[in-house]
This record gives sequence, structure tokens and C-alpha cells, in this order.
Amino acid sequence: MPDLTPAHNRRIVLAARPQGLPQPGDFRLEHAPIPEPQEGQVLLHTEYLSLDPYMRNLMDEIGPGYAPSVELGGVMPGGTVSRVVKSRHPDWREGGLVLAGAGWQDYAVADGASLMSLDGMDRPSLALGGLGMPAFTAHVGLLDIGQPQPGETVVVAAATGAVGAMVGQIAKLKGARVVGIVGGADKRRYALEELGFDATIDRHDPGFARQLAEACPDGIDVYFENVGGAVLLAVLPLLNLNARMPVCGFIAHYNGGADLPVAEQDHLPQLLATVLQKRVRMQGFIILDHYGPRFDAFQREMSAWLAADRIKVREDVVQGLEHAPDAFTGLLQGRNFGKLVVKVA
Repeated sequence: MPDLTPAHNRRIVLAARPQGLPQPGDFRLEHAPIPEPQEGQVLLHTEYLSLDPYMRNLMDEIGPGYAPSVELGGVMPGGTVSRVVKSRHPDWREGGLVLAGAGWQDYAVADGASLMSLDGMDRPSLALGGLGMPAFTAHVGLLDIGQPQPGETVVVAAATGAVGAMVGQIAKLKGARVVGIVGGADKRRYALEELGFDATIDRHDPGFARQLAEACPDGIDVYFENVGGAVLLAVLPLLNLNARMPVCGFIAHYNGGADLPVAEQDHLPQLLATVLQKRVRMQGFIILDHYGPRFDAFQREMSAWLAADRIKVREDVVQGLEHAPDAFTGLLQGRNFGKLVVKVA
């Protein structure tokens, strides 16, 4: 039988540090030799690649943080569903499916200790979304920090995205009233009809701030922050006393904020005044800190919700590694509809 293994490894590397929104020239598709695993390692073939907003921050030359910057010429990082094609580790068999961090490339070598088995999963791409980091982010941020109570109003931006859709659905399961902020009529319909939100607002509508106030007549008790910009400005006056604000991101500012209107670029005084006067608990969190104590419990609960059809997951699947850069730029612009993944294999 002929050897069908390709002669090279396609990989997408960081070619230049973006000035604002990433452009095609900031990435480069390269061909390199397929790496060989050493003792205790495995060779992985990427089947699905996760694209997530945090990757934009890693493209900048930043100081110490929760994750290092990508070096120029370095492979773009990312979570993957991968197949073990060669194993020199006693715990991993060839042909097994695993959750890994192989990044934007066809093949990668990994330490066997860093992998999680996905064998037996009917829909393995869920390990990158509904049963993975985005849903885990929603679970920890909403339940640990937001702590919604029955009858309270929860507002979430990017409400049909990988994290936001989970935040809203979990809040509904906990008895809260949920208002979702989205971009476009189709996403409004999906959040209302499929996800079961109580109200939705289009952030692009000229009357967005007024409509948000009308949708929250009793104020906002929990605002799950992942956007910033005009959305945060509209939320601040509506926050109730002792409101909670979990912060997992601020995507409107990831490209430097230069593309935002001047009125949205500096709202620090208003933010601080609201936090003080309304006694708001605003807490940032990095989901990497929570895997040890919380991930197993999250997976058990989320698996049960998914099996009972109490949580719905929508995926936006892009075909082909070569399309990852454009899809990623679209993610930062809100073009995706659901959890964005690249089908590589």
C-alpha cells in the first residue's frame, strides 16, 4: 500500500505585528518538514482548530501576562482536536483522538502529559466550544462571579458567540431574565427562538442605548463583559446597586481602539464612578486558573445539559487551514455566527 503521508507540514505563522485589525500580510503560510516525536512524545495531526478572540492579544509585543506573545515567525497558537498518528508515549495509542494545543498547523509534536482523550465523543469539535474553553469561561464567570439569582436581569454582549450563548442559556437555567446584545437581525431571531432569551438588542441600531434601557426596566443585576466600547457605555447607567460584572474580555479594544469613535475610547471616569456609586463588583478572570479545581465538574454538568437538550450549541465551521487568517479577522469583526472552528483535516 503506498505511503499517503504528505511530505510537509503546512503552518500559519505570524509575519508581522498587526496595526489595528489583522491584515492578510500579518500572516504567512509556510511548508516545513513534519516533526518527529522523541521518547515520551506523540505526533499529532490536526482535525479541528479553534479560533478565539484572545489570540489577537498574543499577536502584540506585550509584557508579562497570562500567556506569552507569539514571536515573529512563530506558529499561531490555538486549541485543537487532533489525531495521534505516531506515538512514543505509553499512554497514547496511534489513532486516538485528543484535545491538544497544536496551533495553526497540520502536524505538531506534543508531550503526552498535555493531552486529554476525546475517544468516544460523537461530536469531537464540541471539545473546543460547548464542552471546552468557551463554555467553561461562561460557566465559571457567570456562576462564580455573576451569581445570578432567580428573577434578576442578566445582560450579555456577543450573545450568540461561543461564550455569550452559553452565558445566556446558563442564566436562564438558573431562573434569571436574560437580555442578549447581538449584531444583526438573524442573530436576534436565533437568540430569541433557539436560545430562549427574553429580549435581544442589535448593537448596530442607532437607538441601541435607548432600546437596552427599555429592555431592562428594572435595571441590570449581572453584566457579563466581553466587548467594551459602546456596549459597556450603554450598560453602565443601568447597573443596579450591588451589580456584578465578570470580565473575560473587551474585544472592541483588541485592535488598539483607534477604530472606535472618540466618545468610546476613554470612559474610565464613568466606569470608576459607576463601580463606586453602585457598589459594583467587577472582577476579571483568566479561565486557565480554574481548570484544576473546576473543569471536571463543569464537564459533568454541561454534558448533562447537552444530552437533555437544555443547552444548544451552534458552530461556524470554516473549511481549510488556509482560510484561518480571514476567518480570524472576521471573528474580531463579529462576522461569525456561533463557535468558530476550522476543519483542517
